[in-house]
Amino acid sequence: MKIYLDGELVEKEDAKISVFDHGLLYGDGVFEGVRAYNGRIFRLKEHLDRLWASAKTINLKIPIQQKDMEKAVIKTLLANELFDAYIRLVVTRGCGDLGLDPRKCTKPPSLIIITDTISLYSEEFYEKGMEVIIVSTRRMSQDSLSPNIKSLNYLNNILAKIEATRGGVMEAVMLNSEGYVAECSGDNIFIVKNGILYTPPGSEGALLGITRDAVIELAKNKLKILVREERISTYNVYTADECFLTGTAAEMVPVTSVDSREIFDGKPGKVTINLMREFKNLTRSTGIPIK
Repeated sequence: MKIYLDGELVEKEDAKISVFDHGLLYGDGVFEGVRAYNGRIFRLKEHLDRLWASAKTINLKIPIQQKDMEKAVIKTLLANELFDAYIRLVVTRGCGDLGLDPRKCTKPPSLIIITDTISLYSEEFYEKGMEVIIVSTRRMSQDSLSPNIKSLNYLNNILAKIEATRGGVMEAVMLNSEGYVAECSGDNIFIVKNGILYTPPGSEGALLGITRDAVIELAKNKLKILVREERISTYNVYTADECFLTGTAAEMVPVTSVDSREIFDGKPGKVTINLMREFKNLTRSTGIPIK
């Protein structure tokens, strides 16, 4: 496997960064996860825009231009002969000393591009739905750190994932400090009630996901479903007609049980199934060609 590291393609075993890199020492850096389907990179511009926005927010300068990043992604995919892939873009602060001060990072930020395959959940979950639990780990307050900064420090999400694993399920629903639903450990969450699609707004601590946005567009424009970005309580989730999760790695996965409470009849709902079909069609027919 070839890894893009600071302008060069190197073997996986040779893809190394310094132990003094602040991305490793402090999680000081940003990342994006992107998908390629059927020889096309899905919504790469949107992912790059968000990567640059995250970097700007933490005062980190990405060492190349967006158009060159796009070329580097394609170059890495072609080197690995991948046309259906998961792409991880990572930008670290760079090498410094053992202190926090980013000004001590005397070398330029490191840019890493990894292309591989990924499968978060088994096919059974996509067909029959999955069980999730609401965990005690609260989503970090956006007064402390905006959820729209995809930083390399994912400890808040990892702690939620640990709770889910100990609870015997694959995913955790996280509440914000006020007790309203924010998002999951790695996905956005949607519910359907009386034919209306609901999802938490960014103000509740939710990352404004690229897949989330695509699903909202499909619901509005393709299926003519009313979409509302509103506060969602645990009661709203328990009594929903349908529930599903979205994310770049997860794509779209139905939820049929929350905290041992069946969602409606315990089967993926009609809206969810229709959106999954439309999303699959969209991902396999649009995007930047890998050439």
